[in-house]
Amino acid sequence: MTAQSSQIQSSGNHDTLGSELLNPDIDAQALGRLGEEFVSSWLKSRGWDIIDRNWSSRYGELDIVAFDDERTLVFVEVKTRRSNRQGTGQEAVTYRKRMNLRSAASQWLLAPEHRCRRNGLRFDVVALDASGASLRIRHIMKAF
Repeated sequence: MTAQSSQIQSSGNHDTLGSELLNPDIDAQALGRLGEEFVSSWLKSRGWDIIDRNWSSRYGELDIVAFDDERTLVFVEVKTRRSNRQGTGQEAVTYRKRMNLRSAASQWLLAPEHRCRRNGLRFDVVALDASGASLRIRHIMKAF
């Protein structure tokens, strides 16, 4: 498991979405949606190719499916938090959630339209902390 943490210093779409994420008046559902949009934009700015978002199966939803800059297929779970009262974003990815994500990813991979060349696959977690005056991101590569 590799983790990268940073405070966001960005421009363009990041600034707009980052400002919206820090708005204390948005509801939890909007916060989650904005968090996923922000992470998708952030990953694109790092050379990733987003190939699917919010893909649903009976096992749950895959937030982001992408190729990283080495053409590894990555299933990204995004967790956005305004506080740690109920735990951090990464703590919300429980054993049961990980099993469901693996099952959903298996279903995604079985679909004929998703067959593609890749250099392996992995599961990452990106936790956004919007609790203070600035947005903090923690990208946990190979989370499980």
